[in-house]
Amino acid sequence: MQNLKLQLAKEMAKDCKSVEDVQSLMKDLFKGTIEEILEAEMEEHLGYKKHSVTGKNSGNSRNGYSRKTIKTRNGEAEVNIPRDRNAEFEPQIVRKYETTSNEIEEQIIAMYAKGLSTRDIEAHLKDHRSFRFIG
Repeated sequence: MQNLKLQLAKEMAKDCKSVEDVQSLMKDLFKGTIEEILEAEMEEHLGYKKHSVTGKNSGNSRNGYSRKTIKTRNGEAEVNIPRDRNAEFEPQIVRKYETTSNEIEEQIIAMYAKGLSTRDIEAHLKDHRSFRFIG
């Protein structure tokens, strides 16, 4: 496990030349993780994977994205929130009208450092609802 943490840190540090670079990288990591979790939430909501023929004529389907700016400790992160045609999708990781993150940033970084996949992180966050956005 320690070796995996070291590999992740080395990979992340390759393009960093300043503290600002590290902060930008952390913000991108946060944004990417949140967007992956939102996609998984949409998949669960609709009952089929993106681009699956199962969704054809299903009565509801993906309908692009809206953007939301979330204030993080490393600055603002603009996140793409998936939409469905029937406007029934209610994101859980970033709820409507919430714009400020809390300890979830540190939790995501810690889980990445432990080698968890985005799906594993999503499952963990679903099981521990105390990690919520406040706004």
